[in-house]
Amino acid sequence: MTGSEVPLAFRLAYVPGVTPTKWVRIWNERLPGTPLTLVGVPAADASALLRDGGADAGFVRLPVDRTDLSAIPLYTETTVVVIPKDHAAFAVEEMSVEDLADEIVLHPLDDTLDWERPPGRPAFERPATTADAVELVAAGVGLLVVPQSLARLHHRKDLTYRPLTGVPESRIALSWPEEKTTDLVEEFIGIVRGRTVNSTRGRPPTPPQPKAKPAGKKSGAPHKPAAGRTARGGSGGSGGSKNSKGGARRGKPRRRP
Repeated sequence: MTGSEVPLAFRLAYVPGVTPTKWVRIWNERLPGTPLTLVGVPAADASALLRDGGADAGFVRLPVDRTDLSAIPLYTETTVVVIPKDHAAFAVEEMSVEDLADEIVLHPLDDTLDWERPPGRPAFERPATTADAVELVAAGVGLLVVPQSLARLHHRKDLTYRPLTGVPESRIALSWPEEKTTDLVEEFIGIVRGRTVNSTRGRPPTPPQPKAKPAGKKSGAPHKPAAGRTARGGSGGSGGSKNSKGGARRGKPRRRP
């Protein structure tokens, strides 16, 4: 259902690791009169925020319950393992699950990967957040497996990361309540999908301008004589009459009485 009323602002939620800067910039260029408000939300709370009306749409991590939420998958992130810079794996370009078999791998409560069984050896307890787990990696307690964007978000000078193969990957999607697909939601969908400003599903296209009619003859306008002819239809040249010898008649000047 498409709403006709335009709210004062468009509220866009985003989970940690997502950088919506590019889409916000395009929004501001196309709809300068409608502010876009960013709403940061933990990945686990994003769906509830959308259902409760805390945001009009949001960048979330899949899966989401599509019973009442629509979702457009956008991209898949590389999964990496966060390690200290003095770790033996610092010398390799990528790692596999088998490389983690003897390692303690931290599994935070806000983990965003859909594991059947996390790799490596479990820690004594699970950290509350990814940020807490990063601190433990820096302290030498264990390693951490996360989407690459989260490794960048929590970057530290004493830590690095390597791509990890054989593990789940996180997918980012644009999601919104299906029954609240407003005009502004459709507008943002068009921006995310790369539609131009005049596309059929984006902003209304600019109506074609009527073609200018060719200049016609105006009624009642005096007729312009053809070149080489006088206005009275005579031949061009001197307007005086000529005698039989071809010379112009010369009259004598009249005397005053």
